[in-house]
Amino acid sequence: MARFFKEREVNKGLAPGSLVFIGRQKVDTIRIRLLDYDDKELREEDLEEIQQGQDLKDTNSVTWINIYGLHDVEFIKRLGEAFNLHPLLLEDILSTAQRPKLEEFDNCIFIVLKMLRYDEEKQMVVAEQLSIVISDKFLITFQEQPGDVFEPVRDRIRKSKGRIRSSGADYLAYALLDTVVDNYIYVIEKLGSKIEDLEEEVLAKPKDGTIQKIDTYKRELNFLRKSIRPAKEMITQLGKLESDLIHKDVNPFIRDLHDLVLQATEAIETYREMLSDQLNIYNSVLSNRMNEIMKVLTIFAAIFIPLTFIAGIYGTNFEYLPELKYKYSYFIFWGVIIVVASSMLAFFKKKDWI
Repeated sequence: MARFFKEREVNKGLAPGSLVFIGRQKVDTIRIRLLDYDDKELREEDLEEIQQGQDLKDTNSVTWINIYGLHDVEFIKRLGEAFNLHPLLLEDILSTAQRPKLEEFDNCIFIVLKMLRYDEEKQMVVAEQLSIVISDKFLITFQEQPGDVFEPVRDRIRKSKGRIRSSGADYLAYALLDTVVDNYIYVIEKLGSKIEDLEEEVLAKPKDGTIQKIDTYKRELNFLRKSIRPAKEMITQLGKLESDLIHKDVNPFIRDLHDLVLQATEAIETYREMLSDQLNIYNSVLSNRMNEIMKVLTIFAAIFIPLTFIAGIYGTNFEYLPELKYKYSYFIFWGVIIVVASSMLAFFKKKDWI
C-alpha cells in the first residue's frame, strides 16, 4: 500500500457517507476503553459493547471513550447511531488516508490528524490516524491500534493533576492534541539529530552510503511535512472556531498549541534546507576530489609529454646521429630527462599547482 497516498478503489463510485474501511487492519478485535470522571470521582474500565457507554453522554461527568481498531464497519455504524454522529463523519473515521482537518457538526466537533513515531529498526517515520469527536460532555477517540502516547494524560486524570479533572471535554481534547504535537517535536528532534550527525560525515569524508542517507532523510522529512503542515492549519482553525463546545478558558491553551506546532513546521523546513545544503556539499566534495585526481593525472601527463618527445627523437633510426658513437650518450640522455622533469615539477610547485 502506498505510503503517501492510499488506494481508494474500494469506495470508488459510492455515495457520500458510505461506510467502507480504507487502510490496513492492525488489530484482530476492536477494544473499547472508558474513562469517566469529574473533580471527585473516576471510573476506568474496558467495555464489551459501545452501548454500555451510551448512557454516560447525558451525565455531568466527562466521558472519554477510546476505540482501538477501525476495521469493523458494523461496529462503527452502531457507534454512530448510539451517539448520533453524521455519516460523513463516520466515513472519514473509517478512511485512514484522511488529511488532517477539522469539521464542525450540529452536535460535535470532528478532528482528524496523524500520530507519529520513529521506528529505529526500519529507520522511518510511522504514522497512525487519530480521529477525535468532541461534544459537550463526552469525547471519543479512534485509533488504528493500541499503544499510543496518551498514557501521561490518563495518568494526570488518575492522579488529578493540573486542571484536567475540573475542566470539560474541550480541555481534554486540548490535552490529547498537546500530547500528539509534543510527540511531533520528539520525532523531529530524533530525525534532526541524525541529520546533524550526517553533516559532519559529509564535510569530513563522504562514504558510499552518504547519498542514500540524504535521500532517506529527505523522504522522511517530506512525510513529516505532509502530516504536520495540515495539522497546523487544523489547529489554527480550531483557535478561530466560534463554538459553544470550546469554552473561552481553553482558547489560550489552543494558541499555545498553535505556537508549538508552528515550531515543529519551522524545524522541518530548517532540516529540509540543511539536507539540501548537505547534498550540495556532497556534490562539491566529490567534484573537488575528481578535480584533484584530474590535476595529478594532468601533471603526470605534462611531465611525460616532453620526455616522450626527447625519447622519440633519441630513438629514431637515423644512421648519422652524433651521439650514437659517444661513450656517455645514455647517461647524458637520462640526465636531460631528469633535469627536464625536475624543472617542470619545480615550476608547478612555484605556481602552487601541486
